[in-house]
Amino acid sequence: QVHLVESGGGVVQAGGSLKLSCTAPERSFSTYHMGWFRQAPGKEPEFVASISQNSLSTNYADSVKGRFTISRDNAKTTLNLQMNSLKPEDTAVYFCAATRVALAITLRLYNYWGRGTQVTVSS
Repeated sequence: QVHLVESGGGVVQAGGSLKLSCTAPERSFSTYHMGWFRQAPGKEPEFVASISQNSLSTNYADSVKGRFTISRDNAKTTLNLQMNSLKPEDTAVYFCAATRVALAITLRLYNYWGRGTQVTVSS
């Protein structure tokens, strides 16, 4: 089991950048594949990015490819999401999640979730 806590959200102008982080106190963090999801007001949650246990493989939604970068530091039990060239449509609550399934993009395959951090991109 892992307890995930997101941070780094905020308000930024379109074209700006933010870096989200997700930390866990458990060293078992390194045994999970990790992902980021987001949920905009009135919409279903959607996959953003995922990364394998050893960081060798990543996967991105088409809507963020080339703008967002997922990374992790297992020694610090931290997952990151660097978000550049932000657009108003990136406005959402961002969640990190842990799974045993490599590069999973489906919500139901993730076992543990953080509470989320709000990202607002103004035009």
